[in-house]
Amino acid sequence: MAKQVEEKTAPPVETITIKIDGKAVEVPKTMPDPMTGKPIPTTMIQACKIAGVEIPHYCYHPKLPVAGNCRMCLVEFGMPAMGRDRKPILNEDGTPQVRKMTLPYEPGTPRGAIACATPIAPGMEIYPNSPATQQMREAVLESLLVNHPLDCPICDQAGECKLQEYSVEHGQATSQFAETKVHKPKQVDLGPRIMLDDERCVLCSRCVRFSRDIAGDDALGFVNRGSYNTLTTFPGKPFDNNYTLNTVDLCPVGALTSKDFRFKMRVWFLKETKSVCTSCATGCNITIGSREEKIYRYEPRENDAVNSSWMCDAGRLNYKWVGDKRRLSAPRKNNRSGISWSQLIEELATHLRAAAPNTTAVIASGRQTTEEFYLLSKLATHLAAETDVPPRKGESDQLLVHADKNPNSNGAKLVGFHKGKQGSKLDAIAGRIKRGQIKHLIVFGEDVTTMGIDEKALSKLELLVASDILPNTTTRKATYLLPGCAHAEKRGSFVNAKSRLQRFLKAVEAPGEAIPESEFLTDLVEQVTGESIPKNPEGLFNKMAGEIKKLSAIRWADLGDLGVDVNS
Repeated sequence: MAKQVEEKTAPPVETITIKIDGKAVEVPKTMPDPMTGKPIPTTMIQACKIAGVEIPHYCYHPKLPVAGNCRMCLVEFGMPAMGRDRKPILNEDGTPQVRKMTLPYEPGTPRGAIACATPIAPGMEIYPNSPATQQMREAVLESLLVNHPLDCPICDQAGECKLQEYSVEHGQATSQFAETKVHKPKQVDLGPRIMLDDERCVLCSRCVRFSRDIAGDDALGFVNRGSYNTLTTFPGKPFDNNYTLNTVDLCPVGALTSKDFRFKMRVWFLKETKSVCTSCATGCNITIGSREEKIYRYEPRENDAVNSSWMCDAGRLNYKWVGDKRRLSAPRKNNRSGISWSQLIEELATHLRAAAPNTTAVIASGRQTTEEFYLLSKLATHLAAETDVPPRKGESDQLLVHADKNPNSNGAKLVGFHKGKQGSKLDAIAGRIKRGQIKHLIVFGEDVTTMGIDEKALSKLELLVASDILPNTTTRKATYLLPGCAHAEKRGSFVNAKSRLQRFLKAVEAPGEAIPESEFLTDLVEQVTGESIPKNPEGLFNKMAGEIKKLSAIRWADLGDLGVDVNS
């Protein structure tokens, strides 16, 4: 007799009903702590966000411990009135009577609460847009602007500055301050990647909390008191961990700036494209900022299943090779240009159709897309070819950096291109080439002369096909050279170390005649195998998904901005 399995359902979320600007709203009683994930009481600022009401803030960040030191999120609020018998006082209609909280030593004067640190309670009423709340905001904002320099036109943060935005939305037209501003250091070299302007700092402590609580490097702190309070590092110790540039993202003003991006481009000119970092198998979600086919910066894009809101400095700065002047930009035959793509593919297909089984090997980089691995696997299966993905290992850490420096090792396994240990067949392939058993070698994104297949071995081949982005010994020795694209120049997908399938979009155009590998591989596979392949990335992905069990229920549109887990 089969046992009946009871379906386990998640326990219902306990909610609290409060009022925000007079409108009743049900919000969860608790929310996950950003550091531990354990449930803690929901705060006013979280409740207002759920209700679609923005509370201005500087020090608060949903991924950091609460500090409550900027006071910008002060709001007027009320609580149910209690009688001497500790029972709620009711209105004539039977509803609880709510009284606005006032200062005990100054009756009638509203008592504000910092929304980032004040938990909600049953019957609470929050007034985020009341005259009293607006007055508190204006006062706090005026105090923050007392010593702030008026240098928005030359500030790198202009266009992304919360002080600038809130000054317009919540500030006063005139200030009562008539004293001389306190001047602080303007160009403080905090470390190899960060420049500090102490005059612009609003002492929100976001950078301090991130470095201490997220990056595990208690490197930043405040010294001096009052108006002379300044951010600094420990004497003689530069701010130099692998996550320092996250503090630039976190800084709500222009105090912390990136030396790499500083004074390079106004942010309102940048085109933003959603993509994925290719520096390791973590696959951090990023936004590529570009203009006129040039990449200016990478920024982390929030994805709690992958990288939260952060990324490492090494990955963030790993973009300049995309615009390298040495880029391969035209197809070549025997290291000579002048051949067209159609002629190259036709000649190459003719060679491969004539190739005897088991005389071909395909070596592809773990930086190829899932779709490219899918097409290469079709080609390899038709040719009965040996396949391998060279390993690329490095250091890892406890936060985001993965030891596997290939962003798509799991993509190669998913589509069946290579299921064994990376690099396990390289020696065997090299030996078979030297013995004359492998006569055709197809290489994507690697220099095989660094992997035991030297130039002498390459000279024994009847056919060497190479596709890459930058020149190397293999590309120079190739019979046919097919210039490919960086991930920022095409659309495709990667499967990260946790088996999350994520798509990325095209940010800039490739140089010259270089085209995405999936485009010329589609033509090549069709001519070699006779199989019809969709020409566009969406159709190619959907065809691939239809043939792979773990992807059978997924379509390109389902990947969205955050990807899907294909491990289950």
